[in-house]
Amino acid sequence: MNDRATYRPRGFVRAGTSGGGRTRWRRRATALGAALLMAVAGPAVVTPQPAAAAVPHFDGDPTQYWNAVLVDVFRQLNGPDAAPGKLARAAAMMNAALFDAETMYHDKWRVRRFRPYLQAGSYFSVAETDHEEERVIGRTAYNILLDLYGTATTHSPSMTSLLDQRFTYRFGTSPADFDYLDLQVVSSVVQRMRQFRSGDGSANPNLYTPAGVPGSWRPTGDPGCSRPDQAGTPFWGQVKPFALTSGSQFRPDTPQRAGSYAELLADPEYQRQVNEVRRLGGAASTAATRNERTADQTAAAKFWANDVDDTYRPVGQLLTHTGQVAQQLGVGDKYESARLHALVSLALADASIAAWDAKYLTVIDLWRPESAIRAIDPDWRPFSVDRNGTHFSPCFPAWVSGHATFAGAWAGVMKRYFNGNATFTVSTEDPTSPVKNKTFTSFDQAAQENAQSRIWLGVHYPWDGSDGLVLGENIATHVFTNKLTPLPSAPLKARSH
Repeated sequence: MNDRATYRPRGFVRAGTSGGGRTRWRRRATALGAALLMAVAGPAVVTPQPAAAAVPHFDGDPTQYWNAVLVDVFRQLNGPDAAPGKLARAAAMMNAALFDAETMYHDKWRVRRFRPYLQAGSYFSVAETDHEEERVIGRTAYNILLDLYGTATTHSPSMTSLLDQRFTYRFGTSPADFDYLDLQVVSSVVQRMRQFRSGDGSANPNLYTPAGVPGSWRPTGDPGCSRPDQAGTPFWGQVKPFALTSGSQFRPDTPQRAGSYAELLADPEYQRQVNEVRRLGGAASTAATRNERTADQTAAAKFWANDVDDTYRPVGQLLTHTGQVAQQLGVGDKYESARLHALVSLALADASIAAWDAKYLTVIDLWRPESAIRAIDPDWRPFSVDRNGTHFSPCFPAWVSGHATFAGAWAGVMKRYFNGNATFTVSTEDPTSPVKNKTFTSFDQAAQENAQSRIWLGVHYPWDGSDGLVLGENIATHVFTNKLTPLPSAPLKARSH
């Protein structure tokens, strides 16, 4: 997020920047005066409405709409801006804030059924105005995303234009137009989230120093991973969690409980796992290694990858899957949809923190299979490939798998939310995937395949996936048990599928 001293919703522009800016500010000040007069005078004053504009497009669920906008932002990000933890953090901030705003709306006009993430409560208004629920959700989501992505970085452009376009399409008005809900709901919700995440450790600039011994992670020499200082977000495990007490709360034991790299590399199980990735995860057969990956494994490897630029990345894929499953299983209630997306996002955010704690902050920062196997077979390359046809491994330690931890967290929330498992169809946008949609008969089945796909891509060992799934499951249990829980006076409706 940028470092503005004071949060202002998009509808408020500092006066004096230009003639047009001063005119807009005076008009908004007039509207603000009317809103304040309403608060004092009571029902005799008409509640201000958004400015008349084009026809809105309120088709579909608003939470799903704004998650689609977020995923579109993910596609535009590059380099470290697209690190998994940073994407998951943004999703948790937007969806948790959106849920709190939606909870305030229900506290005012409907029935509040769940505890908020940070804070909620009723707000002043004489009568419910047109599309108020849409405005509460949309203006909150827009302003969180503007705060996160409204400024260009070294690697990525400003997303302000994209966000403005998506807002205008949804509402038929400009996000700069005055709306009294900015005063009553949006500014407080966004400011609370901003303050809650301020100084959370996500901007840690420290660089990684490899141990420099066999078994320890080192750059693979792939493009973008030739120097130790390119290691991806090495201190993300120290970021303040959204639900956990710390990134190490559910930290798994190191592989085979090894206390040193020498001890791990001498273990027969390590050798077995290296050989499994060597047989199943190579780009092609070599003189020394026969590739044994099946056609189904190849398809699954690509389906779950989404590691390259211009895709929605693994976090975006799971957010998209959340919306697809919600549509297929009949989540039609806006409040329920906001809660589901918030629970998933909180779990994904903490999954990134916990996985990166294991990757970097334990005694084993495990090297990628590529580093281990090429010491045996210099011609071996992982099946994972970028848009230029270059085979690569992600530029951070192997254990535990981020994909698997995300998958375990996602599946854990989904099966609890839907009271079990279900049959559903979900998508990919990896450019090399031979299939674009897959059907699963349970959330665990999808998560298991996601974890195993990393072996078939040649970028992870089996224990990276199995430990990641358990870690994600533990995180999901904690999030679902402790966050956004039903109020005793408003029992949760049973869901069927």
